[in-house]
Amino acid sequence: MNAKDQLEEALSLKLFVVLTRAVESIKKRVIEDIKCLGLNPTEFAVLEFIYSKGDQPIQKIGEKVLIASSSITYVVDQLEKKQLLKRKPCPKDRRVIHATLTTEGTGLMNQVFPEHKKAMKEIFSGLDVKEKQEVIEQLKKVGFHAQNL
Repeated sequence: MNAKDQLEEALSLKLFVVLTRAVESIKKRVIEDIKCLGLNPTEFAVLEFIYSKGDQPIQKIGEKVLIASSSITYVVDQLEKKQLLKRKPCPKDRRVIHATLTTEGTGLMNQVFPEHKKAMKEIFSGLDVKEKQEVIEQLKKVGFHAQNL
């Protein structure tokens, strides 16, 4: 193996470690913010998705929020118990069930989502706008490449 290949391997390993540590640090901070709401990160992600995109088929939520299909039912059940979300049959296809925010769920998200956005801004304030755009593009590129291997 030549020196260029060795350097590329070493940098790839270092990139993986640095990226993993950065993600863990970010997740830790986000989890701290969310736990004070009495929610876990998965529940918050589901609420945030519906809050941002409107009523959604339950199956689609799992795909978009990266939850296993076996877990989405449990998460929706928990949010229903907390009276933050309810199931609603699709008017066009009775086989499809939508998740929709309740009045309480909408009220909670109206209250906490602006704070969540501020927390995200603070977490990523180490980068300027151009750097954020560059990182987004580079991570998409890496993600798509890994997905296609």
